[in-house]
Amino acid sequence: METCEILKNLREKNGLTQEQLAERVLVTRQAVSRWETGETQPNTETLKLLSREYNVSINTLLGSPVTLICQCCGMPLTEDELISRETDGSFNEDYCKWCYVGGCFTYKSKEPLLDFIVGHMPNPENLPESELRKLYDSHLSQLKHWK
Repeated sequence: METCEILKNLREKNGLTQEQLAERVLVTRQAVSRWETGETQPNTETLKLLSREYNVSINTLLGSPVTLICQCCGMPLTEDELISRETDGSFNEDYCKWCYVGGCFTYKSKEPLLDFIVGHMPNPENLPESELRKLYDSHLSQLKHWK
């Protein structure tokens, strides 16, 4: 679905007129109309307001153009319910809701995270724990949080 369709569907789902939405996100009714026809797109600051208004991520507003991955544990963030939030309620699309809670990181070092992953991930090849840790550590080291 394209951004214009998503914006229109969300507005209608929330029972808002173009005028009402415009007032809430501090733009003109014409701006809302242009978004919904695909003539223009909201700017970054307006996308943040729309994200908060509709309680969806910016990635969702834009039609999920990128696959989000938690930059701490590597989990795909395929649904807004999995994405962490800042203390003000806004989405933090870099982390899952388990690795970043209330403005703080759950894992201060990789060791507790590795303990969790090794204990909970399937091991169909029956690799020894030391090899699993090495494999997952290599993967985690590529993520923003651990660089």
